[in-house]
Amino acid sequence: MELKVGKFKPENVSKMEFYLEGLDRQVKKPEENPSVGLLLCASKNDEVVEYAMSRTLSPMMVSQYQLQLPDKAVLSRKLQELASLPELVASSDE
Repeated sequence: MELKVGKFKPENVSKMEFYLEGLDRQVKKPEENPSVGLLLCASKNDEVVEYAMSRTLSPMMVSQYQLQLPDKAVLSRKLQELASLPELVASSDE
């Protein structure tokens, strides 16, 4: 995961691919899935993100972060929704 204080730039993708490749070659165990990259940026242009990631094979996501938390009621409701997802319930039983 990488936090960018500025807007998304296309070169962020190649840098993240470099990090993911190093992580997968040197740290990841054979039975583990490929590493996933997450770029959190202060702002992004969806078209620029789409162009920058159109040819990448690395599992990666780009999102824009907020400087303040959402309303407590909204956050609580979303957490309850996530807690009731079948795959989360099943994996927590293991």
